Amino acid sequence: MKASPKSLLATLHGARQDRPALWLMRQAGRYLPEYRALRETKGGFLELCYDPEAAAEVTLQPIRRFGFDGSILFSDILVIPHALGQHLWFEAGEGPRLAPPLVDSALASLEAAPQRLEPVYATVARVAAALPSETTFLGFAGSPWTVATYMVAGQGSKDQAAARRLAFGDPVAFQAIIDAIVDLTVPYLAGQIEHGVETVQLFDSWAGSLSPAQFEQWVIAPNAEIVRRLKALHPDTPVIGFPKGAGGKLRAYADETGVDAIGLDETVDPVWADNILPPHLPVQGNLDPLALVAGGTMLDDAIDRILAAFPSRPHIFNLGHGIVPDTPIAHVEHLIRRVRGG
Repeated sequence: MKASPKSLLATLHGARQDRPALWLMRQAGRYLPEYRALRETKGGFLELCYDPEAAAEVTLQPIRRFGFDGSILFSDILVIPHALGQHLWFEAGEGPRLAPPLVDSALASLEAAPQRLEPVYATVARVAAALPSETTFLGFAGSPWTVATYMVAGQGSKDQAAARRLAFGDPVAFQAIIDAIVDLTVPYLAGQIEHGVETVQLFDSWAGSLSPAQFEQWVIAPNAEIVRRLKALHPDTPVIGFPKGAGGKLRAYADETGVDAIGLDETVDPVWADNILPPHLPVQGNLDPLALVAGGTMLDDAIDRILAAFPSRPHIFNLGHGIVPDTPIAHVEHLIRRVRGG
């Protein structure tokens, strides 16, 4: 069964589809040989993100190969701290680095450079002009808590301890960091929308590291502020919230942030989510990326459980987090056939 035109966008507006729309987080990336070949010619990851022609090509590669219902912009959540004035680079095999880390440097010492975001808008315009008419174009940004964890520590960490310590020890200073991220994220997302994206996703990859009270303060409140301000500018553009690890705080996030859809990570029981979330709120997810690597009956069983979990709710099929580099192409092709009923 083929999807209706813009089935993903229709789902986000509350229309349940005969079969779920489908896209995958990190679908443009290292599991694709065409991505690896292009990356070889461009050098570093950041250089690729800021090259509009190359970034547009990477964004379009999985659409050409798989025909997903959604195309997500190829970029990185750390372009926001880069535009706030931190130096950003990527260490091979180790991940991103930001300097100076705000654990020992003041936010006021940074000199904002919002012009660093201009190549992203150029990428958006290129992709919007090239996408098939049935494909929904997704933009994104990191949520303030997750972005702040990198800004404070100067890199990623397993427990986000540096940011949590600062939030406990000097909440005024930490609030200033959160506010700065919110203040830039709103025009950044608005700029993406004005150049051609049709929906945006807020990634809170480290939301699960917070206590309930901190979750209210550092996840729900700033995301709600972004949604409020963005909706004032673009009221018809749906916003997907992805609070990874939210667990039992998922309903509060849905009720209080104002997002139009919720992304579920792989640890969430989809039947439980269907029962506790507001009726008719669209959901997205939540296949374990490693089930996609494993394939076979484990993959089929996982797909079937997710498809059966939302009997009446608008649903976008996706992973519970980003696709991993060693995912076999054949398993992605099998997933698409299963979800689309082929």
